[in-house]
Amino acid sequence: MNIQGELEKGTLFQNLELLAKQVVEGFISGIHKSPFHGFSAEFAEHKIYNTGESTKHIDWKLYGKTDKLYTKRYEEETNLRCHMILDNSASMYYPEQKELSITNLNKIGFGVLAIAALMNILKKQRDAVGLSVYSDTYSYYVPEKGSERHHQMLLAKLNEVSKDPTPSRETRTYTYLHQIAEKIKRRSLIFLFTDMFQSAAEDDQLFNALRHLKYNKHEVVVFHLLDKATEVDFNFENTPKRFLDVETGKHIDLYADTIKEAYEKEVTKFIGDLKLTCAKYQIKYVPVDIRENFSKVLNTFMIERQTFG
Repeated sequence: MNIQGELEKGTLFQNLELLAKQVVEGFISGIHKSPFHGFSAEFAEHKIYNTGESTKHIDWKLYGKTDKLYTKRYEEETNLRCHMILDNSASMYYPEQKELSITNLNKIGFGVLAIAALMNILKKQRDAVGLSVYSDTYSYYVPEKGSERHHQMLLAKLNEVSKDPTPSRETRTYTYLHQIAEKIKRRSLIFLFTDMFQSAAEDDQLFNALRHLKYNKHEVVVFHLLDKATEVDFNFENTPKRFLDVETGKHIDLYADTIKEAYEKEVTKFIGDLKLTCAKYQIKYVPVDIRENFSKVLNTFMIERQTFG
């Protein structure tokens, strides 16, 4: 069941590029001493110089200020290609938000900002990024490029998507994943941002499409976006409520506590089955709570980037 109230048109992210930069900078500062020590020259770290090491990367300006020898660490040049896929169906606009910000997101807003943050990192590394957006149609596709003009074009599209006043209702994710798979010719990291809502009868078709995405030795990561408090734990006040499936228009009126236990059981099984099936087909499955920060998405990217070869 997709839980949603009435959709209202709200404001766009005020500055998506700036927000993405803030997300990345906050994340990088938090892992400054971690083993992920060099995404790019802009993320260079310093470490104390040890006698016998090459003097090539000593930071002499820092030495002049501190009277201590430090060396810089830089990432090696790469030619990574990354394709982002964003589910833009109606269920992704849950929960209803009148204005989007880092601390006030629905699923589509989280997906948009997560992609923008990843693009920020890829841009600094001079890597190529492409984007696909689908709902009831395969509405947007651009191949992987690394230019500034391309980057700004993708940001504009993401900002447009983040507050679509009339999101499409029903979608057939598997149909568009097959089409996307046909378009991505060169080996890439593929990230799919979706809430995975489809009928149980479509599960096999969805996983066939995900397997198609792995064609040509692509690596595929599914970021399963959910509002955990309500969509997983079903935490609602026990007062009469109407629950609306925005993709079918069907609704049910009830007290939340009357179905909470059964609902949690079904959702737990649903997520468990997704994990097992993804593992079976060597697709990385990453559940993401949109009320948390972006560290899980960015950590996953860092790990996948280091192992992608």
